[in-house]
Amino acid sequence: MQRILVTGASGFIGSFIVEEALSRGMEVWAAVRGSSSKAFLTDPRIHFITLNLGDPAQLREQLSQHAFDYVVHAAGVTKCLHAEDFHRVNTQGTQHLVEALMETQPSLQRFVYLSSLSIFGPVREQQPYTEISDSDTPQPNTEYGRSKLAAERWLDTLAAQGNNFPYVVLRPTGVYGPRERDYFMMAKSIRQHVDFSVGYTPQDITFVYVTDVVQAVMLALDHGRTGGKYFLSDGEVYRSRAFSDYLQRELGNPWLLRIKAPLWVLRAVTFCGEYWGRLTGKVTALNNDKYHIMSQRNWRCDIRPAIDELGYQPQVGLEEGVRRAVRWYQENHWL
Repeated sequence: MQRILVTGASGFIGSFIVEEALSRGMEVWAAVRGSSSKAFLTDPRIHFITLNLGDPAQLREQLSQHAFDYVVHAAGVTKCLHAEDFHRVNTQGTQHLVEALMETQPSLQRFVYLSSLSIFGPVREQQPYTEISDSDTPQPNTEYGRSKLAAERWLDTLAAQGNNFPYVVLRPTGVYGPRERDYFMMAKSIRQHVDFSVGYTPQDITFVYVTDVVQAVMLALDHGRTGGKYFLSDGEVYRSRAFSDYLQRELGNPWLLRIKAPLWVLRAVTFCGEYWGRLTGKVTALNNDKYHIMSQRNWRCDIRPAIDELGYQPQVGLEEGVRRAVRWYQENHWL
């Protein structure tokens, strides 16, 4: 039986990866923190392991007691009070994990790292927009994107030094679906009759449903090219209102006050949110990273390498994905 370790297993994407690995008959080890909720990890076949990604020595000791065929690194932070926290968790945590794996897992067949389209930032922003590809120079304008890019570049340094660590990088665009909380906030706002958007310049947005990300993870584990980097989306491009329009329909077409504000309003709101978060010590979604994410106009990306090399075939378009997500939110009393 193949043994797989999933970090960030209690999170949105990680919990779906765990479920898929179980369905494929793998022995699944879910890496969680002591404070993590196990609400979506109730299958009795799951083995739990605590890993301290901040302590290299302890991490080596924790991993030395096991032998894994595959590792999927889905752990990370998307919101932090301080910039250095992104790099401590997303960059240094990845480095510590990989170094420990190289020392303790000589038979590891594949390591899949979940990165993000955000590492590229606002490239190809001139209209008409064209697809971001691996040949573009990353220009991350968020601390999250910078921390993810730094982890990718560190992995590449290993390869450049002749290390044969079998890593594959996946770069999904906006991931949504059941259990996801950021897009859920949009659904909650629409149910309360408010749809807020910013910027008057046309915006091209891409999405990928969570099970399509999981599909790509499994394909990468099976035959991903070492050092390969793959963008993931559903293959379509949407205008800025598409998601909210589908949400409105699935929620029974409530009347909506549509507010479209200039970017400077968002800048003011997120600046205050960032300051308030640091003052209170509470992480808020209205921060500087959120401003840069929402102000970016082009989220197109080239998924052809994932299709050609991995055999990736997105199955869920935005309309169907929103329908499934809203149904789950309602059945689980989030809405």
